[in-house]
Amino acid sequence: MRVDILTLFPEVFESPLSSSIIKRARDNGLIEIALTDIRDFSTDNYRKVDDKPYGGGPGMVMMPGPVFDCFEHVQKLSPEKGRVFLLTPQGQKFDQAKARQLSAEKRLIFIDGKYEGFDERIRTGLGAEQISIGDYVLSGGEFAAMVIIDAVVRLLEGALGDEDSAKDDSFSEGLLEYPQYTRPEIYRGMKVPDILLSGDHAKIAEWRRQQSLERTKKWRPDLLNNNNKKASAK
Repeated sequence: MRVDILTLFPEVFESPLSSSIIKRARDNGLIEIALTDIRDFSTDNYRKVDDKPYGGGPGMVMMPGPVFDCFEHVQKLSPEKGRVFLLTPQGQKFDQAKARQLSAEKRLIFIDGKYEGFDERIRTGLGAEQISIGDYVLSGGEFAAMVIIDAVVRLLEGALGDEDSAKDDSFSEGLLEYPQYTRPEIYRGMKVPDILLSGDHAKIAEWRRQQSLERTKKWRPDLLNNNNKKASAK
């Protein structure tokens, strides 16, 4: 997979993309990530990429010219056209199902916004999909892009040391993950549940499933409601 990131602040990505699972995936050739600075495509001596909004209002809006020129340059860097995304609060909410969908793509292109957002012609002219990581506002799309990339990369075959790890993650089956324990067996009076020490794998699996259901019902009942709606629609 190839991932292109169009951003005003490429330096923000240096550490996250050079550590942990993403670093291993890059080193093993599972993913290629390229950063392109939108400011490099400004025609202004001050590398200006934003301006005041027509009609008045606070803040600044990203101009179409530098973004279009940057995007057209980036698209030529690979024969694969790829799916194009604007990181914006107006977008479809990103979830685990979307992460699985995107992990099957050969190329993803993320355009990170800043200031008060994009000139609307960027969205319509580039035919970009809009995507959001939640109902809140960030200073820019850089952190949202990192969240999406991390979620997608861990689903690539070979990215994790244990391929079953991703299957057991929270949200993978529409439920929160069951509680996990490791050594020591007793710590500050808190003991590992006896079932996990029993060696009975069938009962352990049953216990874990029940724990996932209880946790989801308690902390994220909306996930159960969503699952019920999906089941009814089939």
